[in-house]
Amino acid sequence: MRVTVCQWDSRPHALEAQLQALTEHCVAAASELLLLPEMPFDDWLAVSAQVDAERWTVSVQRHLEGIERLAKTLKLKLLGSRPVVDIWGVRRNRAFCHSPERGLIDGHDKIHLPDEEGYWEARWYQAGSPRLKAFDLAGCLAAPLICSELWFLEHARRYGQQQAHLLCLSRATTSADTENWIAAGKTAAVVAGAYCLSSNQFRPPGVLPEMAGTGWVIDPDGEVLALTTASQPFVTVDIDLAYAEAAKATYPRYLN
Repeated sequence: MRVTVCQWDSRPHALEAQLQALTEHCVAAASELLLLPEMPFDDWLAVSAQVDAERWTVSVQRHLEGIERLAKTLKLKLLGSRPVVDIWGVRRNRAFCHSPERGLIDGHDKIHLPDEEGYWEARWYQAGSPRLKAFDLAGCLAAPLICSELWFLEHARRYGQQQAHLLCLSRATTSADTENWIAAGKTAAVVAGAYCLSSNQFRPPGVLPEMAGTGWVIDPDGEVLALTTASQPFVTVDIDLAYAEAAKATYPRYLN
């Protein structure tokens, strides 16, 4: 399978040119699966500690429109997270998958919410429950993770037990701890016996909140296969799903 990870600046005025470039990249690379950053189609609302429910509603619509636009242009599997208002009127950050065969499919709601400068997420929306389930994409089991969930390795282990081929991590993280995030991605890949893919938000220097970019593809044994950079914001890698299947029977994955 050919998978693409990316980084981009999701501010509306900056997004259009990046989306066009991403589309061109995915077409040229014959991508089959594209992982997007955390809530990728609008401003990062949690930069403010002041919650605006109306602004959240606008962001919900912008994400639906952005997903639909990419889905129409790129006939591939699309994963990420998006803002929603659930049936009880509660704001959530929800994993999603869109495929040509099945359309838009919802996953779990983000479980672990930061509450600090630039990332006032626990104020903007509520946490979900840890009911994690991989998306079944015509023989590829793609397991969604949303940012801070990476640090809870029980999630990676649970997905490994579900026989997931891919851990698909959408992020919005700073550059201060990028190496720690990569280390956690390596560990999660080894724990699950799965490829770990990650896409991240990015902001130019001086723009708040500071966001690092640096998406990655890591193999089931923890080897980094590719990283995104400011000069190469999209990367596509050929991965072997059979390699992830075989990894489940090796140490430490076979341990109870």
